[in-house]
Amino acid sequence: METRTIKMGIVTSMLLMGSTTLMAGGDIEPMTAMVNTEAPVKAEWKSKHKFFGFSQIGAVMGDGGTNDDTDVAFEADRIRLGWKYFSGPLAGKVFLDFAKDGKGSIEVPNIIKDAFISYKFDDAAILKAGVIKTPVGMGFTIPGWNLDVIKRGFDKGLAFERATGLMLSGRDIGFGNNGKVNGLEMGHERPWKGFGYDLMIAGATGRSKAVKDPVALKGNQGNSYMGRIMFDWGQELHLEAAYGINENADGDNTTATGEDYKVLNLGLDSHFSGYNFKAEYYDVSGIQGADIDRNTLAITGTYYLTDTLEVAVKHIMGETDNAGTKTDGSNTYLGLNYYINPKNNKMSRKARRGRNAHRIQLNYVVAGGDKENFDNTGGGKYYKDNVILAQYQFKF
Repeated sequence: METRTIKMGIVTSMLLMGSTTLMAGGDIEPMTAMVNTEAPVKAEWKSKHKFFGFSQIGAVMGDGGTNDDTDVAFEADRIRLGWKYFSGPLAGKVFLDFAKDGKGSIEVPNIIKDAFISYKFDDAAILKAGVIKTPVGMGFTIPGWNLDVIKRGFDKGLAFERATGLMLSGRDIGFGNNGKVNGLEMGHERPWKGFGYDLMIAGATGRSKAVKDPVALKGNQGNSYMGRIMFDWGQELHLEAAYGINENADGDNTTATGEDYKVLNLGLDSHFSGYNFKAEYYDVSGIQGADIDRNTLAITGTYYLTDTLEVAVKHIMGETDNAGTKTDGSNTYLGLNYYINPKNNKMSRKARRGRNAHRIQLNYVVAGGDKENFDNTGGGKYYKDNVILAQYQFKF
């Protein structure tokens, strides 16, 4: 039995050896074992969170800013807290303003300033969704803590403000990726080189003073469409042009005339070391859904006297045509900005954002034009009499 088993094993071995030889030299290749001996690569996953905020506490003196029984009025322009989130191509931002009430006009309470997410395909293609600062108005998209004077001016009411919708954006296009693009941009935050754009579709822009409140219209209001194109050449030159339309009532609601609100905005921002120049123009029609048109021009200049003291001048003028009746008005801000414990002594546009962390501002506002009769329907803060403004700001 043993001998027989041994013989069978020898025959089997010879057959196997022969078949292997045939496969090696014939048409059938031998099978090679597919064994992966490499350990799996560990996935790299990162996220970053940033908590930030700022507060602006101010005082108003003079007939233009107080009532008859008050010599000094105290106010808080902004008390804000927010957080940012980054993970790979994803980014998100939530920003709250505790100086606002809880009433909502764009599907969320006014206390919520920003609440959106973004996905960055590329510097030239970033998709955002949520409550977003709309892309029409150069001055409006400059952060409130980075303003040259205390108030934005009465043209601020002509912007669409915030809205809930979708936005496609791009920055730093065409000249070799000069600066960082993080996906949360809403204006010209950094001095890039090249082109930029924003395209947005949103619901009714009810936070704009120039637009009928969609709550009052019981939802009988259409969408908003807007776009902006920009060109930057470092901090020395920023140009932008934007256009938008907010569809008014569809005709079934008798509380509005149904005229669409349309906005054209042009802006220039030029910064050279210690001084800065800005110019911004609005041309709008259909304010509050009525036959009210307006154009405004705002010119701003600043200059650093020392490492901690800056002078600022802003002149804003406007003309309103309300169904054929024309009126004009102007406000001129004369200001001093004092930087407390500044982060640096550099004068560039980028460095200034860091210096603004602790700042005291003092403005004297001169009212001009047809002060008493100027039709500022749907506009921002307009002073009919001269006024003194003071503000303390801290930011982290």
